[in-house]
Amino acid sequence: MRSFTYARAESAADAVGRAGASGTAFVAGGTNLLDLMKADVLRPEGLVDISRLPLDRIEETAEGGLRLGALARNADTAYDERVQTRYPMLSMAILAGASAQLRNMATNGGNLLQRTRCYYFYDTATPCNKREPGSGCGAIGGVNRIHAILGASDRCIAVHPSDLCVALAALDAVVQVTGPDGERSIPFAEFHRLPGDRPEIDTTLQPGDLVTAIDLPARGFAEHSTYLKVRDRASYAFALVSVAAGLEMDGGTVRNARLALGGVAHKPWRDPEAEAALVGKPATPDSFRAAARVLLRDAKGHEHNSFKIDLAERAIVRALTEAAERKGAPRP
Repeated sequence: MRSFTYARAESAADAVGRAGASGTAFVAGGTNLLDLMKADVLRPEGLVDISRLPLDRIEETAEGGLRLGALARNADTAYDERVQTRYPMLSMAILAGASAQLRNMATNGGNLLQRTRCYYFYDTATPCNKREPGSGCGAIGGVNRIHAILGASDRCIAVHPSDLCVALAALDAVVQVTGPDGERSIPFAEFHRLPGDRPEIDTTLQPGDLVTAIDLPARGFAEHSTYLKVRDRASYAFALVSVAAGLEMDGGTVRNARLALGGVAHKPWRDPEAEAALVGKPATPDSFRAAARVLLRDAKGHEHNSFKIDLAERAIVRALTEAAERKGAPRP
């Protein structure tokens, strides 16, 4: 690990001011950042410790939703009774990710900002446009079993690794940010970006921006929702495909639907056309399969990951079936 400067922020404004320096990064739980530093993948010149800022509360909002503090731990969020009861897919998604030890350290804000687990991104001896722009993409034409089938470019086919973010995408969360230009709200669909010709940029944050909270809307699909994660092994593995599904039902007919995929793109993948294809339809495998095919209509496999297209379709049908059959919020 290379040498770096360290400072502890006394306030959000202090953190933003300190992060204005080039090459400076925020650190809270550090469960991803410190690994990347030790592997010499990231080389920040300075760290600003934000772990003691008062951003760890989970609070009601005036609109009837919940505000998740950016520094609230993943475990505290997953086991919060309001999250379990009103946003069960979110609790399920968090508990599907990482180990209990990591969930006890990792923060909500940090989860949004975690980097891809692409083999080539982590291996500094191989080309990676995300790590070193212009060097090439080792995954294209290489070992790409875990890589993207949607939204990729000729510069990068990496996927976003978060479980939490897939549920937040389905819930239409809003990210609260403070930065050099003041405070602003970013709809979750606009927070992460596709690789295009700048795969080194994961989000729409500007230099010095600090995530302070994540707002959940009042609608949480508490009665009919689920989070399904398909992975190579049952414990502590990243998703090959994951699905966050939420339904509002009118008897056996879908009145409203939310659907987001993880493990398939550079960002959590949501398609309003696929959701619209479910509205007014009976909650049957045929309807769910039709919606899955709308969502996956532009999917493109590579040498080792074409199986993901069929896997994603089957996972969507299974997740929507589970959501339709579930009545009330499950307890972890």
